[in-house]
Amino acid sequence: MINQVKQRWWVLGALAVGILAVGLDMTILNLALPVVATELHATNGELQWFADAYNLVFAAMLLPAGLLGDRWGRKKLLIIGLVMFGAASVVCAYASSSWELIAGRALLGLGAAFLVPLSMSIIPVLFSEQERPKAIGTWMMANALGIPLGPIVGGWLLNHYWWGSVFLINIPLVIIALIAVILLLPETRSEVKQRVDLIGILASSLGLVSLTYGVIEIGEKGWGNVAALSTMIGGILCLGLFTLWEKLTKQPLVDPSLFQSSKFTWGSILAAIISFTMFGVLFVTPQYFQAVQGVDALGSGLRLLPLVIGLLLGAPLSDKLQLKLGTRVTLTLGFFILVTGLVVGTNTGANSGYGFTSIWLTIVGLGIGLTLPAAMDIAMSALSTEHSGIGSALIMSLRQVGGTMGVAILGTILGTYYRNHVDLNGLPKEAAEYVQRSVSSGVAVAQKFDSTVLLSSVRASFVTGMEMMLWVCGGAAALGMLLSVICIQKKTNSNMTSELKQNYE
Repeated sequence: MINQVKQRWWVLGALAVGILAVGLDMTILNLALPVVATELHATNGELQWFADAYNLVFAAMLLPAGLLGDRWGRKKLLIIGLVMFGAASVVCAYASSSWELIAGRALLGLGAAFLVPLSMSIIPVLFSEQERPKAIGTWMMANALGIPLGPIVGGWLLNHYWWGSVFLINIPLVIIALIAVILLLPETRSEVKQRVDLIGILASSLGLVSLTYGVIEIGEKGWGNVAALSTMIGGILCLGLFTLWEKLTKQPLVDPSLFQSSKFTWGSILAAIISFTMFGVLFVTPQYFQAVQGVDALGSGLRLLPLVIGLLLGAPLSDKLQLKLGTRVTLTLGFFILVTGLVVGTNTGANSGYGFTSIWLTIVGLGIGLTLPAAMDIAMSALSTEHSGIGSALIMSLRQVGGTMGVAILGTILGTYYRNHVDLNGLPKEAAEYVQRSVSSGVAVAQKFDSTVLLSSVRASFVTGMEMMLWVCGGAAALGMLLSVICIQKKTNSNMTSELKQNYE
């Protein structure tokens, strides 16, 4: 029994290593883009597709990947996902043209779409109600830590090796996860065989791709761009049609009864709110460190370590608090801490010392570490063994939408306040337009004109936008706290006992 208990934790640990590779890949490329652009002679459009190819394929395939795992076997599809992710990393590392790299990034997104939800789907299958919070905390930490660690690892690799090394770092992580899955993870699948809901797959994939791409375009071109706005609205309409179809069809892709569970519904909504806030903070802070504080990308990544420390402290503490005080109290406390950190962060100025910034980043990390595992635990407690794959994929889809919308909406707020406050008096028209593009562009123009007045205005204007953005993040976190009090039951119960779990124990 002891060896069997250890075995499932070894499996989760190995999968967490694989998930860490996915998190790293989300941000590590950003650091290498200037070098890649030079080496591959990439245009601005191609640079955008380096990121979009990954994001769009990932969004499109999340739900189908979850369904296929339930139908054909989660272990089998996890192995396929890991192999694809490893192979795609090699393709990206040795790409000799922009389109080779774009193709590799698309394959990376496909591998991640299998790896992320299916690695999460084994948690309700293998772990008891008492063990599940700890297991989710472990998985969540690996998923979240890769994002801020990407710039740190990427900066070190780029200082010592060629740009392809930022992709080859995935290979040892994938190999570790692959060996553990093959040797230790038993196969599980749904016992109920049903036809594949092709219309549901098409509608959900098209909706998620259109919504994601529309939001990305809005972030680049603004809410006034008709094409971007139309694409986003089209995606929302497709998702609406998908929801209607799932209610009408006899064998839906997503079981509508999931949303009849208050645990699944509110747990997923709270997880999306947390992702909205977290991606907003990760969007604005690197720009603050680089453009306002004047540090390089590696230094920016290192300055995000307090956020990582907060996450490392919060996730295991969340597990203990849930056992002692219950999930509702843990969520409410976590959201309160998150709101506190964000409100403190609104006082950050252009001349604030790093000590002040590190304090509120640690508080924010602690709040996220407390809330995200608890919210996901609630949602996953409603998943049966039969549908853990598609259910996990749906949770991740909602988190993906929350994070993407966070970057778009919060980025718009940041950009609007920046453009409205920056002083452009005396600048040539072309230079003024360039300053308005972003804070980095503004700093570049100020340095080119050797204007300390413009530089001060650019930085002060960005900080004004950052302040308002953090207030909106705080409002979202406050909404999460309110929903936790009103909508989360005092105690959550789970009937997640499967034959597999009994065999382990």
